[in-house]
Amino acid sequence: MLEKVPPLHPSITVSEQCITDDLDRLLVLLPERLQVCLAAPERRADLLEVVLDLGRLPAARYADRTDDLGDQPVSSDDLQGVIERLGPFGGDNRAGIERTLHRISAVRNRSGCVIGLTCRVGRAVFGTVAMVRDLLDTGESLLLLGRPGVGKTTALREIARVLADDLGRRVMVIDTSNEIAGDGDIPHPAIGRARRLQVARPQLQHRVMIEAVENHMPEVIVIDEIGTEQEAQAARTIAERGVQLVATAHGNALANLVRNPTLSDLVGGVQAVTLGDDEARRRGSQKAVLERAAEPTFPLAVEMHSRSRWMVHGDVAATVDQLLRGQSSAPEVRSVGPDGVLVVERPILQGPRRGAPKRPPLAAPVVPLPAPATALERPLRVFCCGIAPRLVLQAARTRRWPVQLTDELLRADAVLAGRHQLGRHPELRKRARDGAVPIHVIKADSLPQVQRALERLLRRHGEAEIAQGV
Repeated sequence: MLEKVPPLHPSITVSEQCITDDLDRLLVLLPERLQVCLAAPERRADLLEVVLDLGRLPAARYADRTDDLGDQPVSSDDLQGVIERLGPFGGDNRAGIERTLHRISAVRNRSGCVIGLTCRVGRAVFGTVAMVRDLLDTGESLLLLGRPGVGKTTALREIARVLADDLGRRVMVIDTSNEIAGDGDIPHPAIGRARRLQVARPQLQHRVMIEAVENHMPEVIVIDEIGTEQEAQAARTIAERGVQLVATAHGNALANLVRNPTLSDLVGGVQAVTLGDDEARRRGSQKAVLERAAEPTFPLAVEMHSRSRWMVHGDVAATVDQLLRGQSSAPEVRSVGPDGVLVVERPILQGPRRGAPKRPPLAAPVVPLPAPATALERPLRVFCCGIAPRLVLQAARTRRWPVQLTDELLRADAVLAGRHQLGRHPELRKRARDGAVPIHVIKADSLPQVQRALERLLRRHGEAEIAQGV
C-alpha cells in the first residue's frame, strides 16, 4: 500500500514547464516532402525522432505510436542530402547541429556507407526537476534509470542547470556525445552556468571523468550513460573524493543493475558469501548466498517509468539488500496529478492478514512509530560521536522523522555513538552520565544501523514525553 504525503514543494507544480526544442533547425535538414508531412502542429508535438532507412518509408516516432511519412521510400539521395547539411560524425557514429540538442545517428553497412539515419529530437524542458528537487539539496549522489526515450538526458540537463544556477554549485558536465549540452564549442543555455567537458572518443569517458576532478575542482559531476566497468570504477573514485555525482545508467530498474556484472558496483556490487550454520538457520536460507559487497556509489536512485511517474529509492543499500534476499522493494512513487501538482506516495508497512502468507518486508518503508512519537511536541536532538552527521540527516529525511543534530552535548536528548569511537572519548561518557543523557551505541557507521538506532531513540523520546505529561 502507498500513503499520500504533502508535496515537497507545494508552491511548485510540475505543469509549470517550459519546453524549448528548436525543432525547425532539425526538420530543415530533411527532404522537403518530409518537412511538409511534419508541418502540422499535431505531427510536431511530442515528436521523438524521425527514422530514415534506405528503401523503406520514412517514419516519425512518438512515445505511443509510429507514423509513416508519405508513400515514397527513402533514397540514397535523401540520405546524402541530410548528411551534407550536418557536421562530421564522431567515433560514436553521431553528429549534431551546432548549439542545438538534436542528435543524428547513422546506420552503416559492412563497407561503412550510411544506409540509415535516426534523427533524434533534443528538448530542454524547464520544470521537470521539481520531481527530485529535495534529493539535490542533500548533496548525495543520484542515479537515474529508465528505458530509452523516457527522458533521462532531459532530466539530467535540467538538474545540471538547477545545481549550477539555483544552488550555486560548481558543476562540470561530462558530455561524451554532446547530447547534454548540444553540438559545437559553446554549450546550450539549457545547462545554465554549468561547465562542459567534451570527450574525444567514447572509450575515453572514464579518463575525462577523472580529469574533471583533478583539474577543475568541481562540486558536482554530471555524466550521461555510464556503461562500462571502467566508467563505474571512475564513478566510485570520484564519489570517494567527496564529489557529488548525478548520472544515468543502462537499465530499466534498480534490479536490472544488481544483475548486471558490469555496472553492479554502482549500487554496491554483489559477492558470494558462505554463512555459518546458525546464521543460515536464522535467515532460513542456504549457506551460500549473495550479499552486497560495498556501500553504493549512488546512495539515491530514481527509476523513470514515464515522464510523469518516477520511483525514488531513498536508500539504495537497503533496497539492494532486499533484492538479494529475494524480497520485493517498495520505492517512493512520485507522479504528476491531473492538475499538474506533484503527488508523492510513500510505502507503508503492514502485517500479514490472518491466514495469509507472510509477505517479505518492504525496502525503505515508512516505519510506523507509536502514537506519541509520530506527534512529538519537539524533535529528537541527537549528538553524534563517531557517526557521520550526513547519515543521521539522510535517515531522518528518508523516513521523515523529527530529528535534529546538536553540537552541545547537554542539550541533546541522546548520544549516537560508534562502538569503536566511544572508547576513545571517556570524558564524553562521563559528561553524558553526569547530564543524564542516554548513549546509544551501534556497531558500524552505516545507514541501516543509523536508521534502526533512530527508530529506537524516537520511541523512547515519545514515551518520555508521555511520562512527563507533555
